[in-house]
Amino acid sequence: MPWDRGRPRSHLLDRSHRSHNRCVSDRAAPRSPKNSEASREAFRALVPSDERVTVRPMFGSVAAFAGGQMFMGLYADELFVRLGEADRDSVLAAGGGQLEPMPGRPMREYVTLPGWRDDTELARRWTPRSLEYALSLPPKKR
Repeated sequence: MPWDRGRPRSHLLDRSHRSHNRCVSDRAAPRSPKNSEASREAFRALVPSDERVTVRPMFGSVAAFAGGQMFMGLYADELFVRLGEADRDSVLAAGGGQLEPMPGRPMREYVTLPGWRDDTELARRWTPRSLEYALSLPPKKR
């Protein structure tokens, strides 16, 4: 750099004098709540059998993606799906909730399905719609 020409570079390695400038929080980062093996098995049974779908880790659990877009997954033991506005309103009216991995900061297009493990027909109705919605979105750029 022009302002340190001629200066020995060893000063760049010694950062002991900078310890007060580190960005360290006095609070530990919140951990994603874990889910049960039974929830993961139930989730895998609901993932649409489609060659465009992949399942990857997300939120300390699993999520399904299509075209690079996440369209369903588990957060704790809650199943969430990504839906268009009208479908989201229907799920919310039926007792579903907003997906909020960070309290107070809902993920806009995602809702949780109420009682999804007890009412698998409900989940089976929404998961293909969620996949359809994700595939209607432009592919994610990498």
